[in-house]
Amino acid sequence: MAATEPGSWFFLHVANPIDSRLIPLTRGYLSVAVGQPVLVLEHTGAKTGQRRRTPLLYATDGEDVIVIASAGGARRHPAWLHNLRAHPRVRLFLRGRSGEYTAREAKEGERARLWRKATAIYPGYDTYQVRAGAREIPVVVLSPAR
Repeated sequence: MAATEPGSWFFLHVANPIDSRLIPLTRGYLSVAVGQPVLVLEHTGAKTGQRRRTPLLYATDGEDVIVIASAGGARRHPAWLHNLRAHPRVRLFLRGRSGEYTAREAKEGERARLWRKATAIYPGYDTYQVRAGAREIPVVVLSPAR
């Protein structure tokens, strides 16, 4: 359902505004996306400098947290990716691991490996990649800040 265009619209426009408040309040224990691993990414706006919160599905890779900049398969990168490129220091709210992280984009072989890990959790990313056309959807690695 979530990989369909109406499902993507629902999660981007209805569920995300709820989860951006619900997940931090419950320390990651409650989400509209029941049964899915969802975190809230708190990032700084590239132009405005304002703090923003974006709920995202995630996977883990050791200590790292992996998120996919799919925007539901849109032809353009999501705004939060531009923000991370400008300000890679972020805060995550997720069950048992909230804190400060540093973002970077996965490259080449690492990207392919992490993409497979993410699609094992949510196969809809493959549908989003088709929908995105020529845009290669970035894989973002969030590592605990030292």
